[in-house]
Amino acid sequence: MLLDGKKILIMGIRNRWSIAYGIAKSAHENGAKLIFTYMGEENKEKIEELISEFEGAKAYVCDAASEDEVVKATFEKIKAENGKVDGIVHAIAHANTEDLHNDFIQTSKEGYSHAVDVSSYSFVLVARVAKELDMLNENASLVTLTYHGSTKVLEGYNVMGVAKAALEASVRYLAQNLGKEEIRVNAISAGPIKTLSAKGIKDFSSILTVVEEKAPIHKNVTINQVGNVATFLLSNLSDAVTGQVIYADNGYNIMGV
Repeated sequence: MLLDGKKILIMGIRNRWSIAYGIAKSAHENGAKLIFTYMGEENKEKIEELISEFEGAKAYVCDAASEDEVVKATFEKIKAENGKVDGIVHAIAHANTEDLHNDFIQTSKEGYSHAVDVSSYSFVLVARVAKELDMLNENASLVTLTYHGSTKVLEGYNVMGVAKAALEASVRYLAQNLGKEEIRVNAISAGPIKTLSAKGIKDFSSILTVVEEKAPIHKNVTINQVGNVATFLLSNLSDAVTGQVIYADNGYNIMGV
């Protein structure tokens, strides 16, 4: 199994339709011990029930877009109870609904800052705190999630496209910073998937239809397929891969029309 004996922290799990869940399922099937963080103490019971199928999994409440000290306190607790980890999956993103439904030019300063802070800066914060606390094992791997709207204009994606572009640039700079310690940093650009977050994108169903028509494989990608790509990036098989955006979209990104 690719992740046998590895401890993987997955940040941002919400439900069994989320990409984070697909990654958790693949990692678990490949032998990983799983640790989770989630938003909101009120979600504790729901998350604990969700992860109960992953034997030995633990969950901690953590708002990664909050103050630095909140993330630090959570990571200190995780390390004290679990030891160092071999990988971190950052599955955290958010933009205000009005900033996805209105034209991009109408994005407020607060909305712009919010999207970039939650969706991009939180990954930088996670990487920094994990390094400062000596939380990462040798040859650890950090993985985050992005989308094609970071490089192409997709109607309704708006400020989230800007946030994901910042996230992808952050991946490259973090890879350079952490590479000297043989820590890898990569992003997965998944094709459109019916997640809770995707419901906030205007006319999302039409995007699914276009991808099915235009992608070389003529299918939409699944959370299980994205999960398998994440397992590869978290495993030793990808020990020469860092600073990359890996597309898992059945080839849609290569098409010109």
